[in-house]
Amino acid sequence: MQPEYIEYLSGKDIMFQLSNLKQLTFEATDACNLQCMYCGYGEFYEEYDNREDNYFPVDKALLLIDYLTELWNSPQNISSKRNLTISFYGGEPLLNMPFIKTIIDYILNKDCRNRTFSFSMTTNALLLHKYMDYLVDKNFKLLISLDGNEGHTSYRVDKKGNSSYSRIIRGVDLLREKYPVFFDANVNFNAVLHNRNNVQEVYNYFKEKYNKTPRIAELSTSGIKAEMKDKFIKTYRNSYESLRQAENYEEIEREMYLDSGSFKSAVFYLLHYSGYVYSDYNDLLYDKCSDIKLPTGTCIPFSKRMFVTVNGKILPCERIGHQYSLGQITVNTIELNPDKIAHMFNHHLSKIAKQCNKCFNACACVQCIYHLRNLESRPVCYGFMNEIDFKKYEENQLKFLEKNPDAYYHIMKDMVVEL
Repeated sequence: MQPEYIEYLSGKDIMFQLSNLKQLTFEATDACNLQCMYCGYGEFYEEYDNREDNYFPVDKALLLIDYLTELWNSPQNISSKRNLTISFYGGEPLLNMPFIKTIIDYILNKDCRNRTFSFSMTTNALLLHKYMDYLVDKNFKLLISLDGNEGHTSYRVDKKGNSSYSRIIRGVDLLREKYPVFFDANVNFNAVLHNRNNVQEVYNYFKEKYNKTPRIAELSTSGIKAEMKDKFIKTYRNSYESLRQAENYEEIEREMYLDSGSFKSAVFYLLHYSGYVYSDYNDLLYDKCSDIKLPTGTCIPFSKRMFVTVNGKILPCERIGHQYSLGQITVNTIELNPDKIAHMFNHHLSKIAKQCNKCFNACACVQCIYHLRNLESRPVCYGFMNEIDFKKYEENQLKFLEKNPDAYYHIMKDMVVEL
């Protein structure tokens, strides 16, 4: 029996999000000068296009920018001078530096009166020594991939299996020495958690060496190849469990703040259940958990960002399988049909709606539907909570907030939460 189709979104809703886009991310190239075993495009995973050392065609990127600029300058744009972040991703984006420079020059010279622009990049830093002057000049926000010390970083090897650690550190140290103010303000690190490191060791390394609190990310559990499941399980490490094993876990948790699972969970609880958080005037007038709401915690397409693959596929973010692309950049046009996108979104959400209606934590769900197995047949939500589960969840949030009153203060007083 097919689930009832429910129209949650329309094409107009999609056009509104495009007109008020906050971040545009280009996969500058799918080529990389490293071959990390756990890479999201590596041996563990499927659901992405083949890596063929392609470089993003400049003309297609400019075509997309022209298309979006018309929307940003249209009446559907509701903000004046909103900042939009142009991000570059890979592969290793610094391998396609001519593309990056062309895009930045083009967009800074566009007649886009309702937008200001900033720039960011995720990089492995191997080519940082060649391009740091330009990155500093354009005030890039840099997220450098590094898993800790040399042993922690031993999965990050080049094509010949050689360690990349000393080369990464050489570039990072040169950047800090040459541009200390920029380094302090604009550089952060992303460490992947696995069976060769742990939260305490990674945290201590970056605090001692660079006085930075790194982001510590678990391996993605979505899209694992069946034949790689056992090897993946041996490599995977849970961040919450690893944090709890640290001797100074409370200090680490405070420093990590929103990158900590406990803080994230408390934020969502307070946001949706405290009754004291309002994002706009409508929140004051209407119940935030009304009968009319979107199932799951899936983002409305383009409400956070647009991600464009090197092959021209348009997706709502880089974490979603390429089979769920919402459009395509062709030689002469942007194939992006708002009504078709809304229909696909509604079709998938309708499949999970009955489960969501019975879930006691439906108001604060963070589960992305595109990370569920069997989406096209009978998806099952991993985050489903019955009444007993929800009471345990609520008790845990209250215990955490009672134990960490400073966390409550910062969440309620100082934070702007982007959901």
